[in-house]
Amino acid sequence: MAEQPIPFSQTKAWLVSCSGATAGIQYELGDGVTCVGRGSQNNLVIQGPDVASVSIQHLEIRREASGFRLRDLDSTNGTYLNGERISEVDLCAPATIRFGSQGPELTFTAEEPSAAELDKTMAIPQGILPLPELEPAAPSGTYEGLLSEAVTRARHARLKGWGDQTLSIMRETLHLALRQTSRRLHWTIGILIAGLVGMAGGAAWKIAVLAREKHSIDQRIHRLEVQLQQASGKPAESDRLISELADYQGRAQQLERNPLYRFSPHEKEDFLTQEIRTLMAEFGAEVYSVPPEFAERAGHYIELYQGPDRPLVAKVLNGSAGQLAVMRQILREERLPVDLAYIPLVESALASDKPSPAGALGPWQLTPVTARAFGLRVDKQIDERTNLAKSTRASCRFLRNLILDFGAGSSVMLALAAYNLGPSRVKQAIMDTVRDPIKQRDFWYLYRANALPRETREYVPKVVAAMIVGRNPQHFGF
Repeated sequence: MAEQPIPFSQTKAWLVSCSGATAGIQYELGDGVTCVGRGSQNNLVIQGPDVASVSIQHLEIRREASGFRLRDLDSTNGTYLNGERISEVDLCAPATIRFGSQGPELTFTAEEPSAAELDKTMAIPQGILPLPELEPAAPSGTYEGLLSEAVTRARHARLKGWGDQTLSIMRETLHLALRQTSRRLHWTIGILIAGLVGMAGGAAWKIAVLAREKHSIDQRIHRLEVQLQQASGKPAESDRLISELADYQGRAQQLERNPLYRFSPHEKEDFLTQEIRTLMAEFGAEVYSVPPEFAERAGHYIELYQGPDRPLVAKVLNGSAGQLAVMRQILREERLPVDLAYIPLVESALASDKPSPAGALGPWQLTPVTARAFGLRVDKQIDERTNLAKSTRASCRFLRNLILDFGAGSSVMLALAAYNLGPSRVKQAIMDTVRDPIKQRDFWYLYRANALPRETREYVPKVVAAMIVGRNPQHFGF
């Protein structure tokens, strides 16, 4: 069938999951903008075992006068429409949207799916609750079966983690039951309501227990973070505290995965911590608890960017916005996180003609040796380090080498450290402090254990602060 743009007069469209355990789940697109990603702040939250390729905020679909428009939100793994990677494009039905080259898929359709009414919420597909749908009761002798089946389905939903389906099952059962008119039916309805209300009360009790347990764990994590800051210079004590901290963080993350937890009251994090966690998740360095010292140093540099360094930051974000866009596009083409484009804000404020005392030059402040190693011409006649596009390509190759060199886990963060200090010096500092090769690749372990040189411990939060300001210029007054 030929693809046709959705006309303005056609007001309804759906996204239908077509892969993984959630295949068949449907979401009706509303007015305005629909945000999709794995973060809880999205209109449509993508979950499941294949969610690794989905960014916290991955894409958005905007309803416009002429139809719908799909835009990638600078996701780490990209957005693919009918097999082609896109940044922003008109959306025609039918179409297949994929998160990353091998990630989960959604079907965009203008034809109403065959499931029951959507109510603009996620619909549980068959297979998640593999029980037969309720049928109208027989003329007599089947009300007990109706009640038994409804309670069984509700219990089964809770066991599968779909506790919020109790009211839907109750509504469906009552709808069928009300077709009957006998006095016996009224007793059945009363018993059914009492049973389901009891189950709802049990769920509320469980939600309260989860909230109390989570609060207790968070308090313990905070105390461990404080003890770690006081254990500086004591490797054995730091290692013990970090191991205990990792255990509590694992328990907290397990609690958060409980479907009932999302109904409990949550303490709202401050804006800076939220932004650091979001950025780390996109970099593959996701962390449950951000070290207080790291957040404090990032906040310190944000204050500098808003104060003494404000003219330089404003010049990059406003006057040099075109150069910033060029770098982001090249990083996107090189399949690297686009927020790495803010490294030059820290390195040079895009003043490409000012060399450093060490001889580094250009927006990315490359030394002659590094520049030549990654394909730039540097001699008495020509110095390509000052060429924005060429130096960005060379820096991409340099960063890719660093990321691959440090391996999995928090390799992007370690690559940032090595970009500033040099890979050899970072590795030597790590090996002098930490003997475990697994821990040597964990940026947050190295940061908490004070295994990184002081210069690097300052450089990384400084770059992260620049990224946060660059992602939220209006929030910080730019």
